[in-house]
Amino acid sequence: MSEGAPSAWTPDSWKSKPIKQDVVYDDANELETVLSRVTNMPPLVSSPEIDRLREQLKDVAEGRAFLLQGGDCAESFDYCNPQAIEDKLKILLQMSLVLVWGMRMPVVRIARMAGQYAKPRSSAYEKTSDGKTILSYRGDNVNGIDPENRKPDPQRLLAAYFHSAATVNYVRLLLAGGFADLHRPEAWDLGHVRNTDIRKEYQTIVNRLTDSLGFMGTIGATEDKATALNTVDLYMSHEALLLDYEQALTRSVAKPLPTNRAKCSAIYEPSTPPRDALAPELCDWYNLSAHFIWIGDRTRQLNGAHIEYFRGVKNPIGVKVGPTMEAEELVRVLDILDPLLESGRVTLITRYGADKIAQYLPAHIAAVQKTQHKPVWCCDPCHGNTTTAPSGHKTRSFEAIVSEITSNITIHLELGSRLSGVHLELTGEHVTECTGGSQELSHSDLPTNYQTFCDPRLNYEQSLDIAFTIAKVFEYEHQSSK
Repeated sequence: MSEGAPSAWTPDSWKSKPIKQDVVYDDANELETVLSRVTNMPPLVSSPEIDRLREQLKDVAEGRAFLLQGGDCAESFDYCNPQAIEDKLKILLQMSLVLVWGMRMPVVRIARMAGQYAKPRSSAYEKTSDGKTILSYRGDNVNGIDPENRKPDPQRLLAAYFHSAATVNYVRLLLAGGFADLHRPEAWDLGHVRNTDIRKEYQTIVNRLTDSLGFMGTIGATEDKATALNTVDLYMSHEALLLDYEQALTRSVAKPLPTNRAKCSAIYEPSTPPRDALAPELCDWYNLSAHFIWIGDRTRQLNGAHIEYFRGVKNPIGVKVGPTMEAEELVRVLDILDPLLESGRVTLITRYGADKIAQYLPAHIAAVQKTQHKPVWCCDPCHGNTTTAPSGHKTRSFEAIVSEITSNITIHLELGSRLSGVHLELTGEHVTECTGGSQELSHSDLPTNYQTFCDPRLNYEQSLDIAFTIAKVFEYEHQSSK
């Protein structure tokens, strides 16, 4: 078959392709039993919600909105508790408010939560401190962080489903209950900012924000409780690493024509041919485990299982783009994933490192500009800036993270393009995992509250610092264009 004529897609056609980062289970029958249960569970998100996100990401790709995506590097089942969820939601809302003010445009909010339980690894094995070789920790939906609990367990996939469902449900309750109501925003505590001049600058921004909201209330512009000032859209995302699980939550949904609904199956049964196989034009396939899913830098092989799976789902999708991605390869990935040239269908999440971005990003932008694709360009400034502190802690420099973001903005502008979003590993907690920021954390501060079992995250204060920094850069651009 020619390269220009891809084979027919089904939710399990990925099984005919080579796969990276696969998990091998001892008991295949138990795995099938668990997957069958997940297949018959209710979806975690809805197709109309996904369609709404697709429209909003089209606005992002065309320069009418900005994308903020953030959350834990890898979720733990233990994070499924009210305080952790509230803290993460609070920081994402506060960051988005600062960005809206600075950029003068809507912000699309996507959380790395309610499913970010799998972790790709560079090696299947690791050594313990006493020299033993054990299986690597692959995330809570595969095995345990405890060295004695590294055997892959299919029951963890079922646990992942229920923890995801509980997280999604609580977020919906919070938003429906007014948690995002900007008429009564959460307290803006800037006491962490050690530099007096920076704290004064931040406080000026907060004062102007609250004054603007107060003015709109005075003139009656916010009386309608259905306005965007009272609630927000918040979408869920994760790296779709474990394709067996993703397939189990991939559902066939009739296109919005009345005559289609009786002909199109509601759920795909992996053990039997799809009931709508003779009329695929009547249905779309959605991954209903999350609104937005992405392919990692380790699993984006052109002829690989992950690219094959992703090309068939209706969800907007992300692709991590690092230094190993050739410009020509990037175009081929887009051709496979976005054959209909839909604005915002693909989000390119670039992750180079502050010292490498100038070497790779210009060629990637130029290659895409020669095509008709209109992706969302999103900067992941965290992954390429991970180092090891003298204490042995993995860490990231706030200054390097900011440098990659600002360099990204500059390079896009110089090439007639535009940075359309940021993708951050962050937490709403007061951890000490990254150095720098307005708290002026140093390597010696890392052991104070170092909690991550995966990669280091920006804490609450550093996340706000990032939002203020981006807002100031775009406000300056806005003022300069007048």
